[in-house]
Amino acid sequence: MNVLSILRDAWFFYARNLGFIARLCLPLIVLESCTTVAVEHMFGTDALPAQNVLIGLIFYPLYIGALILFLDARSRGYAPSTRQVWARALPLWPSLAVLAGLGTLLIMLGASLFVLPGLWVMVKIAFAEYLLVLRGMTPLTALKESFMQTRGHFLLVLGCILAVLLPLWLLEAWLAQNLWDDTARGALGVAIDSAVGMVQLLATVVLFRCFMLCSPPGIASDEQS
Repeated sequence: MNVLSILRDAWFFYARNLGFIARLCLPLIVLESCTTVAVEHMFGTDALPAQNVLIGLIFYPLYIGALILFLDARSRGYAPSTRQVWARALPLWPSLAVLAGLGTLLIMLGASLFVLPGLWVMVKIAFAEYLLVLRGMTPLTALKESFMQTRGHFLLVLGCILAVLLPLWLLEAWLAQNLWDDTARGALGVAIDSAVGMVQLLATVVLFRCFMLCSPPGIASDEQS
């Protein structure tokens, strides 16, 4: 088990199922981007502290929960329809929103101390979403269990996260400096944000593969059977 093999397997799955993943997640990603642009247009980028985080807490838990359920179903040989996935994902939204909020606060707290503590927190809570969705844990229990389950796998999880997200972070930093002006936050901005959002879903696929490999033997996602 190494980063390259996990990335290879995850990329193969992502590319093979890109059409379904796009149908499942892209509409909400586009709506999230449009909402961000509309709020910035109405109130300005600094009118409401952490306004982008608040918008993300509305949309992100919906499509991430749906994607995780789809990943779990496909890993067990099932091919659910979009309607079936959403029927199981929607009830999870409140818990996932709470988890996303807590996780964001922990990462921001770590990042406020320095970059490395922020990355450490990001790695330690990397499995929390999967534990909540697939094991039926509460947000706090999922966070605690993620801290436990990533023990001994820190470098593996860190490598998986950085391999996918670091290039995207660099791209977003470049776009922020060279493209995002008052005229770019329109259709072009929504299109680019949506494309970046779709690529970021690869990180969820990569970490799902990592989560399954790092899970204790004999533990299966029976809650989703």
